[in-house]
Amino acid sequence: MNHDPYSWGRPSDAMYGQYNNAIANAPNTLEHHSSGSNFNENTTRPIVTGTSVIAIKYKTGVVIAADNLASYGSLLRFQGIERLHKVGKTTVVGISGDVSDMQHLLTILDQLEMENNYDNDEYSDNVDELQPSYIFEYLANLMYHRRSKMNPLWNALIVSGVDSKTGKPFLEYVNLLGVKYASPSIATGFGSHLAIPLLRKLADSEEEAAELTLEQAKKGIKDSMKVLFYRDTRSSKNYSLAVIDKDTGIAYDNNVDVEDMSWKFAKDITGYGTQRV
Repeated sequence: MNHDPYSWGRPSDAMYGQYNNAIANAPNTLEHHSSGSNFNENTTRPIVTGTSVIAIKYKTGVVIAADNLASYGSLLRFQGIERLHKVGKTTVVGISGDVSDMQHLLTILDQLEMENNYDNDEYSDNVDELQPSYIFEYLANLMYHRRSKMNPLWNALIVSGVDSKTGKPFLEYVNLLGVKYASPSIATGFGSHLAIPLLRKLADSEEEAAELTLEQAKKGIKDSMKVLFYRDTRSSKNYSLAVIDKDTGIAYDNNVDVEDMSWKFAKDITGYGTQRV
């Protein structure tokens, strides 16, 4: 019996003659097929990745944060990798996932901003600034388009900002499948498990977010980043923090550290440190 998978289901050569592989231009051996000479393979497993991005709305804007680390597998390899990107005057995009795909997205966003600046300079009759909703719809369509081509961008994106026309805070999420949603608080990666419960204590609805102050929102974000540093092995002590406010614009700090840490709780964890029997 011929156990070659490429021969399964075919009539025997003794009865019908040798199979003509040229009919379908198919390789005649499994080894030739696996050599990669006749097909292209897209990314199926990102190697260098960034972890959580977290964000929350408050009364007059949005606070968003992401650590400055890119991990090579489980190795905390590349420091100083900023994953928050300013687009236009009132938008910040946070990106987690594959770093090379993130760099590709940043190139696209820079080109988008450049084209908008050319079309809407100070001498134009109808100046139309890039709004957070414009950027989000563009990215959501891009992610779904790449997914439909079976070549997704392995990222989860959070688009945050303030609409310069209405003054309303904007916060929405889209992932590599093109799935999108809006919420008063959003997180990617491990943050969706560890940070979201803390942020929802502050603002579980749009009404509660409308009453939240900037100080409360920043404290909630900083506390969430501390919990992520405690519990997420791919996180970093150093992170970037951006505040997008309808009155003051974008305030961006790329060198914030987790503060007031205490590891006393670790002594009660079984398996940590020296154990006494």
